[in-house]
Order: sequence, then C-alpha cells, then structure tokens
Amino acid sequence: MLDRVSGTAGEATPPETAETSVETLLGGVGSGDRAAFGELYDRTAPRVFGLLVRLVVDRAQAEEVMQEVFLEIWQTAPRYDAAKGSAIGWLFTIAHRRAVDRIRAAQSARERDERIGARDVDVPVDTVAEDAEVRIEHERVHEALVRLSDLQRECVALAYYGGLTQREIAERLEVPLGTVKTRLRDGMIRLRDLLGVTT
Repeated sequence: MLDRVSGTAGEATPPETAETSVETLLGGVGSGDRAAFGELYDRTAPRVFGLLVRLVVDRAQAEEVMQEVFLEIWQTAPRYDAAKGSAIGWLFTIAHRRAVDRIRAAQSARERDERIGARDVDVPVDTVAEDAEVRIEHERVHEALVRLSDLQRECVALAYYGGLTQREIAERLEVPLGTVKTRLRDGMIRLRDLLGVTT
C-alpha cells in the first residue's frame, strides 16, 4: 500500500511493547511520517483485514474497505487521543465502522434492486416490515449477548467485535489459551441456544 522508507543501518529499535509501538507509530503518522505509516500498516494490516473479512465476508470487498480504513487512519491520525483508548482499539473502531458502512451500502443496493425488480413484476414490497425484522434481529442478538456470563461475553466481544485472535485474547486477559477457547466455545453454544439456531 505504501513504499517503506529504509532506516539507518545498525539503528537499534528501542525496546517497547507491541501496543506502545503501535501508539508510537500512530503518533508519527499524525505528524505526517510516511515511514511510520508504512510500519503501522505492516504491523496491523493482517489483524485489521481479519476483522474486515469476518464482518464483510467477501474478501474483495474487504480489500476495498481495507484501503478506505488506512486512508482514514492517515487522514485522522492527528486526532487520536491515547487518553481515550489504545491505538489498536482506535484502529479497530475505524475498521468496524467502515465495514458496517459497506454492509449497509450493499444491503441498500440489494434492497433497491429488489424494489425495482418487485416493481417490474408488480409485487409490493413491505420495506417497513423488513426494517422492523432487522431491528428485531439486532435486539435479539444484543439480548442474547447480555445473557452470557461476563467472561463469555468479554471473549466473544474481543473476538468478533475487536478482531482479536484467541491467543491475543489470552494475552489481553492474562489467562491460559485453553481458558479462552473454552469461554468462546461455551459462549457461542449459549448464543446459538438463545437465538434458536440449529446446526
């Protein structure tokens, strides 16, 4: 996405955590540092893309959204405030919002095509009922999430809304990987039961 600028030979990288490093890079991006942007992209793009694929599903669409995400990061990095949250969380918030925008745009396009097709065959489409069904489904998912245990809900949210891998969740929560896997598995089984999903 961006040509990297080589550093000075033999230049030592200061010891810092991955999270601090992302925040430092984001600060550089906010100052217009292209090299920092390239490094930020290299370090975070796989995780951002993983989140986008899970949300958008279609890989080609996810790639397009990925470009939009990093363009927005480049443009808005000066507004990042570490006091309001982690840098990686800020990046994921942008990615999540962009993915939702793309999903809504795709859904609107489908609905528009369906309305045109329905008009052509003279079959009325009840868009109010459709909108109500979508809202009801979102409410059902929210209510189901609330009924999970705090530990299950935390893991599910970090995986599906935060875009973290199971290992990253384990590191974030400082618990064994097996514990995270168990919480995710039990949480998803509970969600399916609550939503009446059959396999």
